[in-house]
Amino acid sequence: MSAEATNPEAHPEVRPELRRRGRTRLDLRRLGRAALLGPTSRDRLPDAIGHVAEAHRAHHPDADLSVLRRAYLLAETSHRGQMRKSGEPYITHPLAVTLILAELGAETTTLTASLLHDTVEDTDVTLDQVREEFGDEVCFIVDGVTKVEKIDYGAAAEPETFRKMLVATGNDVRVMSIKLADRLHNMRTLGVMRPEKQARIAKVTRDVLIPLAERLGVQALKTELEDLVFAILHPEEYEHTRALIAAHAGENDPLPAIADSVRTVLRDAGIAAEVQVRPRHFVSVHRVALKRGELRGSDFGRVLVLVGENADCYAVLGELHTCFTPVVSEFKDFIAAPKFNLYQSLHTAVATPEGYVAEVIVRTRQMHRVAEAGVVALGNPYAIASADAAECDEERVDPTRPGWLSRLLDWQQSAPDPDTFWSVLRAELAQDREITVFRVDGGTLGLPAGASCIDAAYAQHGEAAHGCIGARVNGRLTSLSSALSDGDTVQLLLAQDASSGPASEWLDHAKTPAARIAISSWLEAHPDRAMATTSAARAPLSVVGARGGGANAVADLPDAPVRLAGCCTPVPPDAVAGFVVRGGAVTVHRIHCAAVAQMRAVGRTSVAVHWRATADCRVTLLAESFGRPHLLADLTEAIAREGVEVVSATVEPPVEQRVRHTYTLQLPDAAGLPALMRAMRDVPGVYDVRRA
Repeated sequence: MSAEATNPEAHPEVRPELRRRGRTRLDLRRLGRAALLGPTSRDRLPDAIGHVAEAHRAHHPDADLSVLRRAYLLAETSHRGQMRKSGEPYITHPLAVTLILAELGAETTTLTASLLHDTVEDTDVTLDQVREEFGDEVCFIVDGVTKVEKIDYGAAAEPETFRKMLVATGNDVRVMSIKLADRLHNMRTLGVMRPEKQARIAKVTRDVLIPLAERLGVQALKTELEDLVFAILHPEEYEHTRALIAAHAGENDPLPAIADSVRTVLRDAGIAAEVQVRPRHFVSVHRVALKRGELRGSDFGRVLVLVGENADCYAVLGELHTCFTPVVSEFKDFIAAPKFNLYQSLHTAVATPEGYVAEVIVRTRQMHRVAEAGVVALGNPYAIASADAAECDEERVDPTRPGWLSRLLDWQQSAPDPDTFWSVLRAELAQDREITVFRVDGGTLGLPAGASCIDAAYAQHGEAAHGCIGARVNGRLTSLSSALSDGDTVQLLLAQDASSGPASEWLDHAKTPAARIAISSWLEAHPDRAMATTSAARAPLSVVGARGGGANAVADLPDAPVRLAGCCTPVPPDAVAGFVVRGGAVTVHRIHCAAVAQMRAVGRTSVAVHWRATADCRVTLLAESFGRPHLLADLTEAIAREGVEVVSATVEPPVEQRVRHTYTLQLPDAAGLPALMRAMRDVPGVYDVRRA
């Protein structure tokens, strides 16, 4: 997996500034010599994994290290004679990867698989041997991180390897934990590769591995990967940022004094807390510089406050906002509303009397551990007692199937083409925010920020969403293209006709890969229907009845022709007003029509109007509906059942699956108008009927 990695000494531009504070680095030369010495006494661990054992025991004091000894001996024996491009024994790579995970607090099974993660790929060791010696869990994890054979997949080997790892991650998140640590060590030791190969590996790391580290909450790996990629892909910006940090190091840093003030405030309030200054990493400093322009001393780090309980976090927040001037716009509560990657903290910013603005993060020690190590800090998610699991939110207990991962695993099954999978995977991972919307049945849907009702339809109904004809968001009818917000309640309306399909313009509003792939597949399978949905704006369909009909309004103006206004379509017994227009005709409006005020404003002559004794009348109705086959026939039938004659009907071309109908109708009795409108609303797909 890492035969291309090289000596870290050969990449000076990413050393030593990028080393995380307090993180031990393996002395690869010393470990290389230790590895070459071969097995040691059965009574103690090999010297080469002493660092790993020490880091592991710091998090798991009662861990059984004998399995690590056996895993190391198998890895060292199988890799013996293999060398990295740096000239170091190959065993130094799995040792370094395992140490990274041990420092993050990974449990023994993860470390065992990490020591063995390249054995099946690069040596004669088989999966059956791993299973027989270390069990099914270790075997599954090792298989998950093993690359597919390039001889079998050719250029598709890389995307298919990632597909394989992601599917395995859906069953055991520890697979991706090892992959991330593996990539971090390879990025640390990338220096002697050709520049073009460094850039290729860095781009894949930026587009795929860093977003995955973010989603799994492993910030300790994510931030260092970002800095390493930054140094390779943007060397000029990296050098400028490095110079800014170096210049700041020689100045008086205001953050330690601010941290002392925070300690004093909390001590006086009786709140037990640990206060630290956390320097920003390179990419973070670069982003702040882009956002704020000129940097000040307090911009190079943040104040971190660690407490024991959740309630203490809010007590700290209250003291900070009381004793300092809070910057309200910077406050975020990720404890009440955790991020989708398990992250929880309170974020705020306070202004000091000296004029500095310091960002402050408040969290419990457990939150801090999860914020740094993400899913790695949760250990084995399958070892939690059932009683505890019953009391916890399922996604917090077992993070292997959060919303984004479930979506990814679902749509990848519909993307057999490696190029499609690879491009769509990068687009999916580029969505850096998640929203939660509620279904009317009480369930929830996790969607990327900016998702539309179309995305919600495919997330909830799969291919049945092809027949979606509309949606209600928070109880209001809306178009399928409407973007959803966090916390919305969405109800998807499906057509009864199984032959219904999506319109090609849905692709303009679909954000999730699952929706886009499903829509594209349907359109490819139904080219004739697809052409129909994308045809240019067609002329409205008009149906004209056999007979007309005179208006039954009479104006107090002898021999003057009378017309009912199309803007408000008055019918008996509406209160009406008439106005003389050009040609001497009298136009009749309902008295509340906006045109009445306009007529009076321009000085039009008002004429008294009354209704004839006859009860028949003509009215124009607008009906809005979701598009479906036979809709016009069903509406016409409903009108006919009410004994109403259709004088004319106009159907406009569908827009976003919505259709507008305009009917001019001759009613035998104006009193039947409310019943007619109810009958039209009862036609499936019709959501509004009103007078024109």
